[in-house]
Amino acid sequence: MDSPHGLAERPAIAIRGLTRRFDDRVAVDALSVDVRSGELFGIVGPDGAGKTTTLRMLAGVLRPTDGTALVAGIDVARDPEGVKPHIAYMSQRFGLYEDLTVRENLDFYADLYRVPRAERPARLERLYAFSRLGEFTDRLAGKLSGGMKQKLSLSCALVHKPDILLLDEPTFGVDPISRRELWLILHEMVAEGITIVVSTSYLDEAERCDRVALLHEGRLLALDTPTALRGSVSGRMLAIRSSRLRRARDVLRGAATVRSAHLFGDAVHVLVEAGVRDEEALAPVRAAGLDVRDVEETEPSLEDVFMRLVG
Repeated sequence: MDSPHGLAERPAIAIRGLTRRFDDRVAVDALSVDVRSGELFGIVGPDGAGKTTTLRMLAGVLRPTDGTALVAGIDVARDPEGVKPHIAYMSQRFGLYEDLTVRENLDFYADLYRVPRAERPARLERLYAFSRLGEFTDRLAGKLSGGMKQKLSLSCALVHKPDILLLDEPTFGVDPISRRELWLILHEMVAEGITIVVSTSYLDEAERCDRVALLHEGRLLALDTPTALRGSVSGRMLAIRSSRLRRARDVLRGAATVRSAHLFGDAVHVLVEAGVRDEEALAPVRAAGLDVRDVEETEPSLEDVFMRLVG
């Protein structure tokens, strides 16, 4: 049976050995993954991991060096123009026209995507409803806050009702409240059947995805649900607080009982074997003359998973 947006039960996106080189640098290295129809899929990693390059190839704006990517069943390398009616691609610097109003920007993109005029009133009303931009239709885009600009960019990308939405770090530089609102909007769209691929360097945001692909230096480190990835960490995760966090981390990294140690907020997250007691784990810190304000066992986060995988 077809989905509400016309995609069959095949993967919305099927990637096999996707590779992109820039001279002698490999930005994406033999990436293979399927994105299911109606899924909120995260491509996660730090700057330089290959997230933007991957999305640009999926959007048909950058040709792969090797491998294939089928988006809505269409090969993006062979027929990039054929993919475009099925997708919306929102880059980090989406092309809003700051000297046009909110409504004028939406009208412009509706013209660009050839949205029939008879369908526009209902379409715009829906976009205003979830973006909460209805009361700002006459405001210049250049006068909007960062969060409102992102919501307008998202609305412009959605004006032609795409099957697949590709978002490149949509919450970068956005305040925490607007970040939360944007993620609520994304979940609403997934509930309506749209497939979303979103890249982010915020590992806490990746927890909101159905599945995530963890990338590092262009390579796939892991692919699974956030819950399964967190559950893949064996041992005990301790949160240790000290007045000298960086020094405590460095000391712990050299300890025989410690498998990994990294900064996490106001603590050092330390992974030890299941049988290691708190005092045994703390012994290297105390031996170095460092204070220990607090220690508690905690659940691994995706950041812990990533740091463990990259060593």
